Amino acid sequence: MLKEVIKTLTERELLILEQIVREYTENDRPVGSKALVAVLPIKVSSATIRNDMAKLEEMGLIQKNHSSSGRIPSLKGYRYYVDHLIHPLAIKDDEVKKIHDSIGSQFDQVDDIVKTSTEMLSELTHYTVLSLKPNHEGSMLEGFRMVPLGNNSVMLILVADNGEVTSRKFMIPNSMTGEDLERVVRVLNDRLIGHPLSEVYATLTTNFQDGMSKYLKTSAGIIDVFSDVVSKYAANQFFVGGRLNVLNFSRTDDLNQIKNLLGMFNETDKVKALVGNPGDDLNVRIGDELRNSLLEDYSLVTATYDVGQHGQGMIAVLGPTSMQYSRMLGLVDAFRGQLAGRLIDYYQNIDDS
Repeated sequence: MLKEVIKTLTERELLILEQIVREYTENDRPVGSKALVAVLPIKVSSATIRNDMAKLEEMGLIQKNHSSSGRIPSLKGYRYYVDHLIHPLAIKDDEVKKIHDSIGSQFDQVDDIVKTSTEMLSELTHYTVLSLKPNHEGSMLEGFRMVPLGNNSVMLILVADNGEVTSRKFMIPNSMTGEDLERVVRVLNDRLIGHPLSEVYATLTTNFQDGMSKYLKTSAGIIDVFSDVVSKYAANQFFVGGRLNVLNFSRTDDLNQIKNLLGMFNETDKVKALVGNPGDDLNVRIGDELRNSLLEDYSLVTATYDVGQHGQGMIAVLGPTSMQYSRMLGLVDAFRGQLAGRLIDYYQNIDDS
């Protein structure tokens, strides 16, 4: 269908469509022919513009707004604009500085860098932002650590070879001693250090529980704690900034739908399905292209960022279909470059230490 549109739109009609999208996304008001006369880069009468707008409406690229005589872009119109007419805007110097300053500080963990950057991008856009950390399929176990906290409380720490750390607190039974715990950690580290974390998890969740019986009087629940912390490491791969911003663009007052919309950000599988896999460069999905009935009024701008041997991550901005696409593409593109550079510096410091 879009190929047919390309063949039949004149240069003037393309200019009109582009200007309608730009005016509506910047001002959130339907656009009429008189407004277009004032902003188009060519001299043309209001009557001629109305005729061209009628053709664009007939083709399904713009539509009438019920409360105004002006026109607004349709989902098809946004799609055509993004695919053929958009010119990403360079971000402002003060925005570049704000991004750089926010993630240029010293951080102890990759999580801190990605989390801070996610929150910063949400502040700049006023939209909901989702960030996936660099993929971790190749991460190896550097070791487990156990830290007694007192009153039978213990913190289990997982350290990966890329410097990332995940921890979990748990209670031990009165019958278990500190020597028992040290023995468990020593046995697991001897057997599992240097193995991929996916393999570590598989080992812990299969027949490893029975194999610990010769080291402990009772191993009930202890191995589960270790497998849980490995699972937690895998799950802590995404961050959400400005999650409540998504409600600013929802047209529903159905409490169940609102609950489901917000709850979606708590589920790893749903977030990953929404954002997609690293690989595509800059990408825009609009309305029903998101394949989620809760997101029919939203658009998603995604970008992959690359940190070399440490993998690729994703940044995604979720906002209304009427978002300023040219600004979002320019901002996300600049942001991913800053984030990738900061993570590369972090990993370089880890590798050198």
